[in-house]
Amino acid sequence: MKIIKVKDYQEMSIAGAKIIKEEILKKPNLTICFATGSTPIGMYQALTKMYQHKELDFSKVTSFNLDEYVGLGQSNPCSYHYFMYKNLFNHININKNNVHLPNGIGDIAKNASDYEKLIASKGGIDFMILGLGTNGHIAFNEPGSKIDESTREIKLTQSTIDANKIYFDNENDIPKTAISMGVGSIMKAKKIILLANGIKKADAIHNMIEGPVTSNCPASFLQKHHDVTVIIDTEAASKLKNS
Repeated sequence: MKIIKVKDYQEMSIAGAKIIKEEILKKPNLTICFATGSTPIGMYQALTKMYQHKELDFSKVTSFNLDEYVGLGQSNPCSYHYFMYKNLFNHININKNNVHLPNGIGDIAKNASDYEKLIASKGGIDFMILGLGTNGHIAFNEPGSKIDESTREIKLTQSTIDANKIYFDNENDIPKTAISMGVGSIMKAKKIILLANGIKKADAIHNMIEGPVTSNCPASFLQKHHDVTVIIDTEAASKLKNS
């Protein structure tokens, strides 16, 4: 696990964008899995600027996403489908036919199985972007998740629901479950970067990097992956002892 420590959110965002740029330049038809939430927004803004300055071409990239709320349609402003178009896809030249997100509407078990088959049909994930929950979750793999699980419907913990309140006008509108790639799905990615910033993530970063490998902190399973880069700001790194 490679650790990159930076000063602040802006430096974290730029560092992540530069790594993605290198990967796309090496392989223009990269298959990349995107994350949502507040953490990667700055990185997506940096990627947009790279595209606008003709430093990057996304036309051959295939994209997947980690997760989606169950019960929210694509046009819902709180859906991750809406998020990705608002924050990245509408601003770059990615082929919309190559954009894939989990479907949180209808038969979720079938949707999850179909999503795994679609990823496999594209040759798997070359490059994956992860954020980190305060409780150590990656994607929506909450504490208790196992290392071999695939895409499935997951019941969200109260801490995750509370963290997502800022995105909803009414607390009662927050979905209680999500369809999410599993830890097993994530571990199949060839290369992973994880971004985290702020003091609220410090405990989770410590547990992920220096704690035991345990389902109590699903992110700790990344210790077993062969190519993970963690980009963290000073506050997120503040409880690390050896890294």
